[in-house]
Amino acid sequence: MASLGKIARRTFLFGSAAIAGGVALGVWYLGSPAANPLKPAEGETTLNPFVLIDSAGVTIIAPRAEMGQGTQSTWAALVAEEMDLAWDQVRVLHGPPATAYYNTAMMGESAPGPAYGKSAFQHAVGEAMGTLGKPLEMQVTGGSTAMKDGYERMRATGAAAREMLKGAAANRLGIDAALLRTEAGTVIAPDGTALPYTELAAEAAAITPREVQLRDPSQWTLLGRPLPRLDTVAKSTGTAQYSIDVRPEGLRFAALRMSPRRGTMLGYDDSTARTMAGVEKIVDLGDGVAVIASNTWLAQQAVAAIKIDWGPAPHAETTDAIMAQIEAAFALDPDSTLLDRGDADRLPEGATEITAEYRVPFLAHAAMEPPNATAHITAEGLELWSGNQIPAFTRRSCADAAGLSDDRVTVHTTLMGGGFGRRGELDFSVLATRVAMALPGTPVMTTWSREEDMTHDFYRPAAIARMRGAVKDGTTALFDAAVAGPSTARQALHRWMGFAPPGPDKVHVEGLWNQPYAIANHRARGHVAPDLNVPVGFWRSVGNSYNGFFHESFMDELAHAAGADPLEFRLSLAREAWAPAAAVLEAVREMSGWRAKPEGTGRGVAMCFSFGTPVACVVEVAGEDEKIRLTRAWMAADVGVALDPGIIDQQLVGGLVYGLSAAMMGEITFADGAVEQQNFYDYDALRLSQMPLVETRILQTQRHISGIGEPGTPPAAPALANAIFDLTGERHRTLPLNRAVDFRI
Repeated sequence: MASLGKIARRTFLFGSAAIAGGVALGVWYLGSPAANPLKPAEGETTLNPFVLIDSAGVTIIAPRAEMGQGTQSTWAALVAEEMDLAWDQVRVLHGPPATAYYNTAMMGESAPGPAYGKSAFQHAVGEAMGTLGKPLEMQVTGGSTAMKDGYERMRATGAAAREMLKGAAANRLGIDAALLRTEAGTVIAPDGTALPYTELAAEAAAITPREVQLRDPSQWTLLGRPLPRLDTVAKSTGTAQYSIDVRPEGLRFAALRMSPRRGTMLGYDDSTARTMAGVEKIVDLGDGVAVIASNTWLAQQAVAAIKIDWGPAPHAETTDAIMAQIEAAFALDPDSTLLDRGDADRLPEGATEITAEYRVPFLAHAAMEPPNATAHITAEGLELWSGNQIPAFTRRSCADAAGLSDDRVTVHTTLMGGGFGRRGELDFSVLATRVAMALPGTPVMTTWSREEDMTHDFYRPAAIARMRGAVKDGTTALFDAAVAGPSTARQALHRWMGFAPPGPDKVHVEGLWNQPYAIANHRARGHVAPDLNVPVGFWRSVGNSYNGFFHESFMDELAHAAGADPLEFRLSLAREAWAPAAAVLEAVREMSGWRAKPEGTGRGVAMCFSFGTPVACVVEVAGEDEKIRLTRAWMAADVGVALDPGIIDQQLVGGLVYGLSAAMMGEITFADGAVEQQNFYDYDALRLSQMPLVETRILQTQRHISGIGEPGTPPAAPALANAIFDLTGERHRTLPLNRAVDFRI
């Protein structure tokens, strides 16, 4: 396919709004259409920013990062369903950075009030706020928003393309378009004449549909069932191209070293490295050094041979000192009190008070493919190959680094070997650009070592929670939660856009203030630790990852203090608050046979609402040779609309594994201002031998579609900790659990 870039404006507006039973295109926008960024070559036609047709068939542009979660396959299915394409006719590409591809759902997440149980009006307000993503160029994959973003938008896109093709066929045949039907990439006339889309595309591009009808889910042939993922064959045969696989002609390879303390570089001695075979150039980056060589291994060996004098860290030097700063934030006024119902200061008469403090550490992302990018500086500008979650911001930042205008930068977003939020950062692309500037005219791939990745991550923040509650008559009479830690959102948004919106940080307290439990006296406060200077970033499920542990561990403590069954305790509170939350608890109760656990086992339950999705999880553990073994887990999630049940199952299980790994052994610690963990030998993950047997159930009772990439992670840690308590009687309030628990490998 030809290069993807900017071409003249094409007035295809990609939103939708219900009008007279159909969908009028062009409503979902802030005043004017976005340019179609696709640049078709000879023999190619673009019908809109998402559909390109050539003689070989239809290519769907799915401009959300594919990092193993199946997003591009489901986005392609949304278009293909309405276009009447057979699944084996579908091709998919990521596409370029472009305003047309802004995320319509991400900014809507900032709408006021808890996300569960929203009225139609509140949902509409959130959609309206989502349009703010256009001027901010929020072409972002994150926040479990891809399906919320694409659900109506991509179906409308496919339906519009279908009607454009029917219109072209009607003009050619001289009949009413209403008499035509579509099937498997062709327009079919009443007499059986079949015109392939590939023959109609050029004529169809001149037609503007005014209204299209979206199909009822009962008519779906692709959506609503597991489909073979479009990337399966390439990934299974080793032909899939990640950013670490690109090989432009004349490629050179670079490795770098930046300060392990995230401080300054005072000086260096590269005399040994300069004499090493294969070394072509040593680059002084000011805050670090890089070596360009004939292959990555040589570059890494050479950069390791450079003796560097590093300055001090800009943050406290030890973990204990950093945690003390976080703890001190409780003495500050709350940054937020997003939930304050009833009277959380007064202990209800006759109630029993319970208090607890919980702590969680910093965590790394530890994606399997280390950060890397390839940059090529030429007289025409910059060409960049980068597996990233934020292509528009990446283009702008790399343009700034190279001293170029945005329109002189071409960004190719590749497949990614894991992301989890780490590839929503700019540093690895910008550093690759800076390294390549030292060798203009030659493409240079800069690949980080695992050690460099671990010591220069943007970590999931450490946090402390102080919980106070009360029980009376077998239920919760009071739930007062406070969390302290650094602000992920403010740091990350400053890196993306140079500013962070004012007001309370909802991300800091998500999973704490917005849980669907009916508690009369209920408060949640967030205390942001200022000036910590430890780099933090978005990590799978973000604030929910630690607040889920705090909330559901303490909910378990309240249940036991009340003398109640932990699952039934939650269920009674969820039923009064929101039916879908109760439904997932009922599902795992049934699936696990909750009341009939095998002898010698312990079971723990947690229910966390995040990214619009309630997920309940039961984890079962067993004692074995004085060690703890994970045996089984049951998960239920209500996603509103299950577009691909197979991918949803994969994401629930993958989220559970990610959460269990962090709960059992994940920890980033500091000494002498530097991160101590260096590789997987000291930052371990769940082993195959430790993996429990997992069963999932997908519910669809919600009114609107919700996210699935992250909601499986938050309940993992509390469900496991609660199961260990059920087995051993020991309550663990600090992660990782392997500080106190010996897990069987």
